[in-house]
Amino acid sequence: MKIVVVLPRFPFPIEKGDKLRAYHQIVELSKQHEVYLFCVSHCKVVAEQREALAPYCKDIEVEVLNRLTCGLNMMRNWFASKSLQIGYWSTSRAKRRCKAFVRRVEPDVVYSQMVRTMPLVARCEQPKVMDFQDALSKNVERRMEQSRGLMHYVLHFEFKMLRSSEYNAFKIFDGLTIISETDRDAIPHRNGGTIQIVRNGVDFDRFHPMSETKKEFAVVFCGNMQYTPNVDAARFLVKEVMPLVWKRYPEARVVLAGATPKPSVRKLACERVSVTGSVDDIRAFYASSKVFVAPMRLGSGLQNKLLEAMAMGVPCVTTPLANAALEAQDGKHLLLGNTKEELADHICTLLDHPEAAAAMAEGALTFVKEHFSWDAACRPLERVFSDAITHHKQVLDAHLEDE
Repeated sequence: MKIVVVLPRFPFPIEKGDKLRAYHQIVELSKQHEVYLFCVSHCKVVAEQREALAPYCKDIEVEVLNRLTCGLNMMRNWFASKSLQIGYWSTSRAKRRCKAFVRRVEPDVVYSQMVRTMPLVARCEQPKVMDFQDALSKNVERRMEQSRGLMHYVLHFEFKMLRSSEYNAFKIFDGLTIISETDRDAIPHRNGGTIQIVRNGVDFDRFHPMSETKKEFAVVFCGNMQYTPNVDAARFLVKEVMPLVWKRYPEARVVLAGATPKPSVRKLACERVSVTGSVDDIRAFYASSKVFVAPMRLGSGLQNKLLEAMAMGVPCVTTPLANAALEAQDGKHLLLGNTKEELADHICTLLDHPEAAAAMAEGALTFVKEHFSWDAACRPLERVFSDAITHHKQVLDAHLEDE
């Protein structure tokens, strides 16, 4: 099968969840199929980045976005009652280049990631599959509910426009995928049940227990520290959860590990809190911490950080929101809490009882190995492609018969 993959970001280096999903899907698909990559990017893609994808892609084309043009597109979409972020990611030049790339490759199927790429591929005549990844409109709705004033108004607008775009996807694409049942349910379209579940996986060759590493930190939280749900979680952890833990463990150290921390995250740094910024190897911080905590109150989709921590044998504490897509068992694979008191109690319980924590971590490792390998995660995607090709042909045949 010849597949054109269309992405809103170049999938390397892997510091965001959408890039991780895209990168590993490309790697797995390339084992049996020809993969051609078209993506847009905020900045120039250097040779080292291309070389990371070159073994898996027959051809790579990148459209570097002009931020001024992107900003103007957002303004146009505001006045046209269309999604701001879709406007940002889909310039006229990017649309032309993507269409020309697809025409030249003549793929069996076009596979695009996230609603941001819809305008890039909407006019392609080939069978098309789109990966929602997660319920982006629900993500924005949760942020809207936490905001006030002008930001609340803007997010409310974006929520409505994204929901409309998600609904339009059912008309444009021959197949749709998403990361979890929870996210599928968050898109309340009458045909929402037709969205196929394609989960994420873990690179077990890279993420595995490193028991010989010294435990320098009591608690670790990681992720892209510019992403609003991660910023909220980091602030909630340090300002509300950890003060309760520090009453019992005053020497407990916290590390917030992840790229591009916002000023509000950097300000959390103190004697007991380390803010790393970009790191060469995130595994070092998982391995050097006694407990991984993901106190997510916003966001959607599957938390890759939880999968990685569990794969590395680190006991985890998180919220029901973050566990919704993971579906791990509370008390067996991890500990769940909603309030600062519940999360703090769970952290202290794991610190109090290291043997029980180790047993739970072992159970979590078994759980992710059974359910979240990349090989198994990508098998449904190939079936979605085949079904989309069949559906596209049926639609064309029916159209010819009508004529």
